Amino acid sequence: MKKNLLGIIALLLAMMMIGAAAAETLTMGTNASFPPYEYYEDGKVVGIDAEIAAAIAEKLGMELEIVDMDFKAIIPAVTEGKIDFGMAGMTVTEERLQSVNFSDTYAIGIQAIIVKEDSEITSIEDLSKEGAAWKIGVQDSTTGDIYCTEDFGEDRVSKYAVGADAVEALKTGKVDCVIIDNEPAKAYVAANEGLKVLDSAYTEEEYAICVNLENTELLDKINAALQELIEDGTVANIIAKYISAE
Repeated sequence: MKKNLLGIIALLLAMMMIGAAAAETLTMGTNASFPPYEYYEDGKVVGIDAEIAAAIAEKLGMELEIVDMDFKAIIPAVTEGKIDFGMAGMTVTEERLQSVNFSDTYAIGIQAIIVKEDSEITSIEDLSKEGAAWKIGVQDSTTGDIYCTEDFGEDRVSKYAVGADAVEALKTGKVDCVIIDNEPAKAYVAANEGLKVLDSAYTEEEYAICVNLENTELLDKINAALQELIEDGTVANIIAKYISAE
């Protein structure tokens, strides 16, 4: 009996040790239609954000889980505690800061303009000329959407769930241009004949990770890990892997 009891105790201790050693899960919300930051490859979400998030999770001794969702659902999911953080080529804005905290910047993004190769739109100035009525396609709730709506008004802006839908609208003549981040813009143009990215950018912005306002502990941990990954060159190497120097 004593021998059996000792065996049971040893088994329970072993199970407790296994449980303690098991890594906690860090859940990232993203919108995987934003190459090269996040997109699907062989059924898995990959890209710059996915790799940086995995490196952060490793620094924190945690397992990364990526949840793909509509872009506009990411911040509500963070605020409601359904995910730990959002990372989707997301820019810090005053409006978003009312709902979430943001990490330090990890990348710079440019809002670019996609047009048909024979388009009369040749620069951002053409969109704002007096009397201009060009229709602009954007991805819903992105900074491209926010800025365009502010600059050109709701009537001229058509919103789509994903960037690919906005590009399809451009190809079929439903909109006259698409404003979206530069790297996805280049990827969409490469995949669709007859389109080009204009030389003049719409605006430049900084990407960061959004975290629940009340979870300052996680924000501090993410920033500490991110700083280490920036200093040791990991972030730069990941970005260089997906974006060639120009």
